[in-house]
Order: sequence, then structure tokens, then C-alpha cells
Amino acid sequence: MEYSIENTINAPIDEQLFESTFKSHFQALYAYACMLVKDEDEAEEIVQTVFLKIWEKRDSITIASSLKAYLYQMVYRNSMNYLRHQKVKQKHHDITLHQANDAGPQMDEGHDHELMDALKNALQELPEKCRKVFLLSRYESLKYQEIADRLGISVKTVETHMGKALKHLRIALADFLPILLILFTNS
Repeated sequence: MEYSIENTINAPIDEQLFESTFKSHFQALYAYACMLVKDEDEAEEIVQTVFLKIWEKRDSITIASSLKAYLYQMVYRNSMNYLRHQKVKQKHHDITLHQANDAGPQMDEGHDHELMDALKNALQELPEKCRKVFLLSRYESLKYQEIADRLGISVKTVETHMGKALKHLRIALADFLPILLILFTNS
């Protein structure tokens, strides 16, 4: 007897039911996410994240509408969140690039070397896994999922390590904030 998740929305989801639902809806949801975010890798990650959330909350999830509508709504929301995050990231990158270009010729090499030394020291103070995650993210531009796959850890662990690393670097490099502000505002 074949089960349909549509008929068991408020019942606990078993593995077989989940797998059949994943297989029957993945391609359409993936195409929808691709259309929204215009990035195949990110679209795949969005859809997988949606299914992961459903699996993680399978015992407590209640779907008021049809499962198909629910899945599309989750993919839409995650896609919009991704696009908003990309806009913020791009804006921050543009501002940083503009400030760096404006302030570039005025930078004092002494301050530059001091800052780089402080950054290296701060990175060395991080626990090894935390440092690896930070370097893979910032210097190799890997996405959290790629870092998780490479290091054999969960995406949540990657997020935790990044949070720790950024907090540590903010504290360790706090003395350089006045110098950076002066350099970037005197253009």
C-alpha cells in the first residue's frame, strides 16, 4: 500500500514517506528556486534546506494547506531571504571597495603592517577548526555548505565556528578601529 504525505500531513512522517515526497517534489521545487535566485547551486541548497527543516521538525510540523503549497511557500521564503542577503552583501562589498579605493593611496605602510600582524596573531589564537572554517570562508570564498562538506561537519557547526572567529577578531582588532576610521574618512 502506497502512502501519500498529502493524506498524513499531521501524522509523524516516516523515512519512506519522506523519501518519496522528496523524490516527487524536488525537481519542480529546484526549478522554481532556480528561477527565483538565478543560481543552480544555491537553488539546490535552498530546496535541500527546506526538506531538511521538514525532516528535523517532522514530529511537530503542522501544515494547514496542501503540502505542495507549503513546500513552494518555504522555497519562496528561503529564496527571498537569500536574495536579500545577497543585496546586503553586495552593498557592503561595494562600500568597502569604494572606501578602500578612496583611502588606498593615503594608507600608512606602518599601520598596514601592524594591522596585518595583529590579524595573523588573532587568527593564530583561534582554535584550529575555527581558524580553518574562517580561512575557507574568507580566503577561499567557500559557501558554508562547501566548508561543511570539506571538513565533514554540519552547516550549523560552520556557522558556530564563524561566529566565534568573527567575535574573536572584533575583540582582537578593536585597537585598530580608530586607525581604520581615520584612514577611511580622510579621503
